[in-house]
Amino acid sequence: MQNLKNLKCIQKYLGLEKIDNDINTVSIYAIKSVLTQKDPKAPQKLKTDLSNLKKQKVELLQKYGKTEEDLAPHFECPNCQDTGYIQTEDGVTLCPCIKQRLYNIQYNNSNIYDLENQNFSKFNINYYSDKPDTERYKSKLSPKENIEKIRKICDKFIENFDDPNENNLLFCGNSGLGKTFLSSCIANEMIKKGKTVLYQTAPVMLDNIIDYKFGKSNNNIVSTINSVDLLIIDDLGTETKNNLKITELFNIINSRLLNQNNTITKTIISTNLSLQELYNNYDERILSRIIGNYEACYFFGDDIRIKKKMAIH
Repeated sequence: MQNLKNLKCIQKYLGLEKIDNDINTVSIYAIKSVLTQKDPKAPQKLKTDLSNLKKQKVELLQKYGKTEEDLAPHFECPNCQDTGYIQTEDGVTLCPCIKQRLYNIQYNNSNIYDLENQNFSKFNINYYSDKPDTERYKSKLSPKENIEKIRKICDKFIENFDDPNENNLLFCGNSGLGKTFLSSCIANEMIKKGKTVLYQTAPVMLDNIIDYKFGKSNNNIVSTINSVDLLIIDDLGTETKNNLKITELFNIINSRLLNQNNTITKTIISTNLSLQELYNNYDERILSRIIGNYEACYFFGDDIRIKKKMAIH
């Protein structure tokens, strides 16, 4: 019985293949006729024959409950059709999807390990209270109203990513409030749009830069940091601080703002520190760049991780 089903399936697609071959044959014949001017009626004949063949194909597809899209190839990357290369005005170049895979292997490692679950459809605002607490949160908004506001800012950031006037993002607030998750959601959306994303925690990123500059590593992360479309710096404030690291942090923020590669690049910085704490811990030059070029989003509410654990138990 199974062999009979397989035979019918093969016959079905052989029928479609024959029609496609006939369409190609008719097209080639008509083109040759036009070029050689042997048959002045070829264009009209082509139009009629192709119309009949396409009608037969549609009828055959409908008979088996299929559409032309069902039989079309489905590419993981529609930009390069999984070839790894795309055609630009300057010639053939490496597709961003390949660059992103290299970044993931070389730098991101486990940081962007589960993009399928790091998306807005999995972002549940019901973990945030709808009760305002002005004394506790220093805001008239409830945590839920506040996160809805931040979500709109994220949507705007994604939509206007290529606008040079669109600000970068600064996520501030205690741990467990969704800063890292939202950063990953944005990363997911930007990768879908063909942008490259580098995701680094501040301690790892700064250590890697210093290792490279002192010859302890051959991995030139600085070049990647300056050229990647979206740089996400997570956990700013958890790194051990010294003048060298503060200088490198300023260089990163400043270089990306100067747009030295003549391309639009954006940065998201996530921190558990408040603006006042950032001011107390970092060079004034860093704060002036952030305040002038980043839109600050303040996260507040109860720790979501604790709420999830309580829900399980």
